Amino acid sequence: MSGPLVECVPNVSEGRDEAKIEELAAAIRSVEGVRLLDRHTDPDHNRTVFTLAGAPEAVVEAGVRLASKAAELIDLNRHRGVHPRIGALDVLPFVPLRGISLEECARLAVRASERIWREHRIPVYLYGAAARRPERRRLAEIRRGGFEALRGVAARDPEKAPDIGGPGLHPTAGATAAGARKVMIAYNVLLDTPDVAVAERIARRIRASSGGLPHVQAMGVYLPHRGLAQVSMNLTDYEATPLHEVFLAVAREAEREGVGVHSSEIVGLIPRRALEMASGVDLKWENLNPEAVLEERLMACGLQ
Repeated sequence: MSGPLVECVPNVSEGRDEAKIEELAAAIRSVEGVRLLDRHTDPDHNRTVFTLAGAPEAVVEAGVRLASKAAELIDLNRHRGVHPRIGALDVLPFVPLRGISLEECARLAVRASERIWREHRIPVYLYGAAARRPERRRLAEIRRGGFEALRGVAARDPEKAPDIGGPGLHPTAGATAAGARKVMIAYNVLLDTPDVAVAERIARRIRASSGGLPHVQAMGVYLPHRGLAQVSMNLTDYEATPLHEVFLAVAREAEREGVGVHSSEIVGLIPRRALEMASGVDLKWENLNPEAVLEERLMACGLQ
């Protein structure tokens, strides 16, 4: 494929019902010019992360169709999971891969958001490079308190109102956070303990917002299906703060807590460069394979 290439990594609030997840995937596949590169499902987070890529307008169309299908299938009033969320289609980030700028991807996020509101009456918060308010650049600030807290204040507090649509949330689908960002790595480290307080302390010490590692977002969660605690992270600039440095920092903090590292996992796809930078370091991978490498998947799908 020639021409501009955009990646999109939508997160939906369903990670347990395989039939629903397949319907959501089918909504993405229904768009000509888009390739579904990866699907990562987690029942404890009750969340599925899709990775897709294609021409800019086709990717926008896929995002809008996915929002529609998610609203049809998911009722957040009944949704439970360890991951914070505000919407059935919770996050819709646009990522420049080739021949397109971050600013242009921000405009794609706005176009998708306007259609999601106009066609499906789901309001949207804009984050990352698409943010209209400085405090909303960080996704965590938008999602603070989750759907339950936001639905109570969005309609009456202008500081909490969506950027597009609203002011109230959709009664069952909530709101979507749409934005633009650089390639990011979603990365989890599982600990050899069920004690979530240990994971929370480690997350607090390593994340950037607490004075830890730059470009690292982290939270501690307990995974009932695994019986283990997890440090769940987003690495927003893996070249500035490499993957292996993050793993080693978590391992050091775990040792301070008197626990070990069980394993680590990638959520979605990982750039080849990140693996090259981590060469020689045992990251105790659970799920790393050639199909998890972004460039390999693009090539296999005829996009590179």
